[in-house]
Amino acid sequence: MSISIDDSRPIFMQIAERIKDDIIQGLLPEESQVPSKNQFAAFYQINPATAAKGVNQLVDQGILYKKRGIGMFVATGSRTLLMEKRREQFFEQYVVTMMHEAEKLGITAEQLSDMIRRGGAKP
Repeated sequence: MSISIDDSRPIFMQIAERIKDDIIQGLLPEESQVPSKNQFAAFYQINPATAAKGVNQLVDQGILYKKRGIGMFVATGSRTLLMEKRREQFFEQYVVTMMHEAEKLGITAEQLSDMIRRGGAKP
């Protein structure tokens, strides 16, 4: 698990996003243990409360759960849930925006589809 902390967003959000990315990519499989808040804090040289805030955000969303005395684990079904959310975000952020811009430029759905196929064929 690697993350480069930047100043553009709160650190706890970046930690939560990194955990989600690792779940989606299969680096943190369902029912696997995630690093502790103290491990995050030590690794990124941040306050443990900041790390805990990122982890707790995912607990609140049902992505992680706590095994008392053991640590935090990836909940069953988390990857599917995250993939569905990410696909919806992708649709809203990219597809809808692209469709609006294409409409402004007079690009038909067929032309847009051809552009996408051409773009996908590039190395």
